[in-house]
Amino acid sequence: MQMTDEQLDLIKNQFRTLKDRSAFYAKKFEGIDITDVSSQADFEKLPFSEKDDLRAAYPLGLQAVPDEEIVRIHSSSGTTGTPVIIPYTRKDVEDWAIQFARCYELAGITAKDRIHITPGYGLWTAGIGFQLGAELLGAMAIPMGPGNTEKQLKMMEDLKSTVLAATSSYALLLAEEIEQRGIRDRLYLKKGIIGSERWGEKMRNRIQNELGIEIYDIYGLTEIYGPGIGISCDEHAGMHVWADYIYIEVVDPDTGAPVPDGEVGELVLTTLRKEGAPLIRYRTHDLTRIIPGDCACGCRHPRIDTLVGRTDDMFKVKGCNMFPAQVEEVIKITSGTSSEYQVMIENISGKDILTVLFETPLEGEEKARCEEELATIFKAKLGCTPDAKGVPMGELPRSEKKTKRIFDSRY
Repeated sequence: MQMTDEQLDLIKNQFRTLKDRSAFYAKKFEGIDITDVSSQADFEKLPFSEKDDLRAAYPLGLQAVPDEEIVRIHSSSGTTGTPVIIPYTRKDVEDWAIQFARCYELAGITAKDRIHITPGYGLWTAGIGFQLGAELLGAMAIPMGPGNTEKQLKMMEDLKSTVLAATSSYALLLAEEIEQRGIRDRLYLKKGIIGSERWGEKMRNRIQNELGIEIYDIYGLTEIYGPGIGISCDEHAGMHVWADYIYIEVVDPDTGAPVPDGEVGELVLTTLRKEGAPLIRYRTHDLTRIIPGDCACGCRHPRIDTLVGRTDDMFKVKGCNMFPAQVEEVIKITSGTSSEYQVMIENISGKDILTVLFETPLEGEEKARCEEELATIFKAKLGCTPDAKGVPMGELPRSEKKTKRIFDSRY
């Protein structure tokens, strides 16, 4: 992707004092005169920043301004390893709110809307990000947080919520509850802003159809503000990323070399205006592509495609490398399957056993044919044959946060 003159100027301005302000980058760029960076080619020679680098800076090694300028911290939601703590200045918080409000506007949400916020608050950036954007937009924020589905539905109905903010897993759980209770006609929902985890087409269609809403994908990560740095538009052809705040690259995950626009690789992000904890060439491990050309919606900010998965999501069975996104593609094109699935990997007597559990409304011979079809498609696309087992609708567990789908007991 071509770096704009404005982006290069913002990078050069940041580099004038970065090593003086940031002990982290003084060490990272030791022996490199970053003030000599004068082109995209120069910039692309700089080393990447990695999640392990950020963990090694725990607790506040990423801080690039004096304590009196920090107004809050957030922490990544990862469940393993040392947490990553990101400090924010007042301007960082304001800039985040600006980006999130843009997301709402691009999705056609206005000050008249009532935004039902179900992602978590606290150290995690999700809930508070949705609220910041809503308040700047002037919409009513309903800060529910996750869980207590009974109360969620009551407040949703009584307060006439028009927008649902949620993970895809919790949106599906709510959709199923609403369907079972037959209360959809008593709700006022018209749009959903869904993020935090990748999800398949069948899951998207179920949520849209059961809730009767239009869904928009939102993107972000704690290390780079939080959710709200990008969102899909009415064309639903990728997510626009705010190029005046974030510079995006897509690189080959193995070599780190840039890949051509339109080709899938690992997303690398650079903050252009962040004060508290600027990040330069941060490897997200998210797999996507830059979508070439202008979007029909008229928004000129660049687009990345819906995430394919993560470089660290890959699992290997019987010599075959595969990603959850590929499993979801098999689920999508198998007739008779629903959206929910689990992959179970075991080693029995020295042999890897792969089982795919999937929900289906089918029974008897129809279910058996569906199982056979899924196993055949799986073999053709991924190279190995699973034990495909259809289970009744609603049998697989639902989550109020992110749904775990791959269970590997070999290690």
